[in-house]
Amino acid sequence: MIEDETLKRWDKDHLWHPFTAQADWAADDPLIIDRAEGVELIDTQGRRYLDGVSSLWCNIHGHRHPALDQALRDQLDKIAHSTLLGLTVGPAIELARRLVERAPKGLTRVFLSDDGATAVEVALKMAFQYWRQRRDPGPERSLFLALGNAYHGDTLGDVSVGGVDRFHAAFGPLLFPTLRAPSPHCYRCPLGLHRETCGIACLDEVDKLLTAHRGRVAAVVIEPLVQCAAGMIVHPDGYLKGLRALCDRHDTLLICDEVAVGFGRTGTLFACETEGVRPDFLCLAKGLSGGYLPVAATLTTEEVYSAFFATAAEGKTFYHGHTYGGNALGAAVALASLRIFEDEQTLAQLPPKIDLLRTWLDRIASLPFVGNTRQRGLIGALELVADKPSKTPFPPEHLIGAKVCRMARTRGLLIRPLGDVIVIMPPLAITIGQLDHMLKIIEDCITETLSH
Repeated sequence: MIEDETLKRWDKDHLWHPFTAQADWAADDPLIIDRAEGVELIDTQGRRYLDGVSSLWCNIHGHRHPALDQALRDQLDKIAHSTLLGLTVGPAIELARRLVERAPKGLTRVFLSDDGATAVEVALKMAFQYWRQRRDPGPERSLFLALGNAYHGDTLGDVSVGGVDRFHAAFGPLLFPTLRAPSPHCYRCPLGLHRETCGIACLDEVDKLLTAHRGRVAAVVIEPLVQCAAGMIVHPDGYLKGLRALCDRHDTLLICDEVAVGFGRTGTLFACETEGVRPDFLCLAKGLSGGYLPVAATLTTEEVYSAFFATAAEGKTFYHGHTYGGNALGAAVALASLRIFEDEQTLAQLPPKIDLLRTWLDRIASLPFVGNTRQRGLIGALELVADKPSKTPFPPEHLIGAKVCRMARTRGLLIRPLGDVIVIMPPLAITIGQLDHMLKIIEDCITETLSH
């Protein structure tokens, strides 16, 4: 067994961590996770931590769930992986069927890939190619419309439709142009309006862009209900439904990126169900496998699929694929995760947890440095500000959000900030008692960090 100090040295000598300032990491004492049980992670010293970020928003049913573990063991006795290029495999076939059964009606075709970025990249490329191959082609439709502060992954297509400068600005010369609509961020409205009287004016801005570029937009791309990496920006009720109506009016496609918000996070299995919206593309990953393996899916309609249904000689093939797309182990555990939703009535267990989160957020909102709290389902966030009445943020170099999360770690809770926004996204399997304990830690750590 390799000792902790050796692992820490090797980590700093060789491992490059994502979204991490490496000089800060090199000066820190790494926390090495060794194992997990339920909604707790356990380090190499045996210390336990509540997994307050669901291992980056993907764990649903908890770690080491017996049904998920067994699904993997059973599949290992058959085959771990076989390509979908020229072959097929039972778990991938069944997963496609089960997703179609549960998705909004009309989404009948499933393209399997690896992770959230690839799921969205697939949708972008499909939408682009669709317009060139459908019965009445529209090759001039080469633009995409996305929101300010959007984040859809880190492949170049996803970064092109992304709008978070600190993540994306460096790659500007590599990207294709994207139309940018204002984010429906009611706390920091980019239009300077107030939610009570605005009538969702940000939808009017989308309409203006689609009108100005009539016949040129291939698709509108959105995270429905919540823009997660943007700071857990919760959209006003009716925004998604209104966006669907605009896409229909302007004859453009709608891509719903539910990589982070899907599989129960917002209270329904898929976020777009909340407003009765059926997108033209539904992108899934993270919770698809319950947080066990990298599995992603892009669902679309027969209308889109028909534009690609042709012989090789006709030249309409979708030339895109991933080595591990349809991986048998991943598909098997994803199927088991979907069964758990039914067997354990996961969604039916959520309302009391959602209510408890709301109660705590209302309480935490009264703290002097909490400018705003926001929630959709079991996704919560609170924004820390230097001055509450003016909404003035802390100087970024003060790293206030990071300090709160660091203190929480000493209390047995692992959470990550988005700047000075504290994110609350536990596994759906968290108990009422564990959620209550988690939120008390967050309240205490905010109070203690900002009382000095």
